[in-house]
Amino acid sequence: MRSSSANQSIPSIVTDLISQFTLLLRKEGELARTEMSEKITQVAVGLGMLVAGAVLMMPALVVLLFAAVAAMDDAGMSSSAAALVVGGAVLLLGFIFVLVGMNRLKARKLVPRKTIHQLQEDVSVAKRQVRSNNEYERAA
Repeated sequence: MRSSSANQSIPSIVTDLISQFTLLLRKEGELARTEMSEKITQVAVGLGMLVAGAVLMMPALVVLLFAAVAAMDDAGMSSSAAALVVGGAVLLLGFIFVLVGMNRLKARKLVPRKTIHQLQEDVSVAKRQVRSNNEYERAA
């Protein structure tokens, strides 16, 4: 980039503008790709953790639920009532976990905010630059 736009010809200014715009688009593309890659990795890790946790917890949960029903049965509750209480509690907990997991995978949490912010900043800078160039031309 040249130091003084007063000494540049119009073709030179246009060439610089196109060069800078091309570089800006390339950098913005790199930022968007990097951020989307991070978001995809975040989703993949989250899903992997959900699956691994579910696979490991299922057999343990079945054993614990049988033990809870047996303990309630030993305490004097009927087997069917104990099974209903334990089943209802586990169903409620499962529903809560599903809601929390779905919330973490919502699309609004995966939006490339940094890229959007940077593009908005670039537009603002470009507008200011155009305004200042127009004011400079009017003054000349």
